[in-house]
Amino acid sequence: MKTNTRSTKTTAEKEKQSAAVYSVLAAVFLTTMKLVVGLFTGSLGILAEAAHSGLDLAAAVVTFVAVRISGKPADKEHTYGHGKIENFSALIETVLLFITCGWIVYESIQRLFFHFVEIDAGIWAFLAMGISIVVDVNRSKMLYNVARKHQSQALEADALHFSTDIWSSSVVLGGLALVWLGQHIFPVYAELMTKADAMAALCVAVIVIFVSCRLGKCTIDVLMDRAPEGMPQQIAAASKQVKGVLSTGQVRVRRSGPRFFVDVSVDVARNMPFERTHAIADAVETQVQRIAPGADVLVHTNPREDDRESISERIRTVVSKDQLAAHNISVQETPGQTYVDLHLEVDAQLSLRFAHELASRVEQELRADIPCISRVNTHIEPRGTGIGNGLDVTVQESRLVQQIIETTNKIVGKACCHDVIIRRQGDWLAGSLHCTLDADLSVAQVHDITTQIESSLQEEIPCLERVLVHAEPP
Repeated sequence: MKTNTRSTKTTAEKEKQSAAVYSVLAAVFLTTMKLVVGLFTGSLGILAEAAHSGLDLAAAVVTFVAVRISGKPADKEHTYGHGKIENFSALIETVLLFITCGWIVYESIQRLFFHFVEIDAGIWAFLAMGISIVVDVNRSKMLYNVARKHQSQALEADALHFSTDIWSSSVVLGGLALVWLGQHIFPVYAELMTKADAMAALCVAVIVIFVSCRLGKCTIDVLMDRAPEGMPQQIAAASKQVKGVLSTGQVRVRRSGPRFFVDVSVDVARNMPFERTHAIADAVETQVQRIAPGADVLVHTNPREDDRESISERIRTVVSKDQLAAHNISVQETPGQTYVDLHLEVDAQLSLRFAHELASRVEQELRADIPCISRVNTHIEPRGTGIGNGLDVTVQESRLVQQIIETTNKIVGKACCHDVIIRRQGDWLAGSLHCTLDADLSVAQVHDITTQIESSLQEEIPCLERVLVHAEPP
């Protein structure tokens, strides 16, 4: 799976870099052509386009560098990767465009009101702008396709530039056409119609300013970590649909280059097992990936009281906060009062003083969390570690095994005891046995029988400190 992901990233980076290189080469060609033709004809519109293309060339170079850097993986200094460089390069392009517009506006005003410039609206001027439009159509289409495919804002900025070049070049063509008409068809209005070239340049500036403002806003939004419009709400709604999620908390979305980073906080039942909680988090992440494919998703689960949890479940949850366990929980409810009895498991090596302090703290926490509880009674029990180095002495203690079988069968009233094992741990013994009982007995009845067996065996055999009775149906 990792190999496929790495291969996909490599392909994406190659496609983005190829598009950037093509953009640079096209910008070099167009800038050179417009500059030569603009100087030859004296057309401010074409010179404005040349300046525009020159800054587009600088922007294309910046884009190429940004695309190369953004493809680097995350490191210790850049834990979110290098994707922001694409957004930063788009901001640089926006600034360059505004500089271009300032120069074009200044020169246009000079030619409109202060200086008359002779313009040669010949075939070369029309040919240069026609070629420019054809090249811009092709490269803007190519850049848009790659930008959308790989979510690259840098390439999208380039594509946006060149799509506006199409319109601005068309405006310049219109201005040149009016100049030509003034020179060849309406000579009376030649001087006035020559100013159409400057007017066309002003139109170019207006178009570029409008597009630059829109691009600049999008770029600044990303750099300021503004969430994409509607996406947090979509993620919150989708997360809430996951089974086990009680509600959705804070949803944060930020973008770095082509990639989204999403943090989601969801509430789950506080008594839910860790494995189930983890599965819910995975399901939420899957939902987020459907909305933002390829996103880096972090799901935070908050334990919360569930309206459907029983009072026994609430008691176990509160006790578990102190790394303790409770069993044999008994709840008695009377009008206006609730009494709770429970067995509290603590470390067997604790002193009574410290164990009692633990029990008192648990009682206080239970009453604070469940106000309806009037009184809590705790029975302190030693908690086994489940680890020992007991030696199996079943064969050596055959007489003891026989005594266990006879006592058990006598209590049950039939032959039921088997698989007796005796282990020695220091100076005392621990025993386990299997007991076959009626399959229709209730758990409470089975518990009473096994408790009687354990008590009787420990009474008859003082060295038998611990007994485990495993009840099973026939």
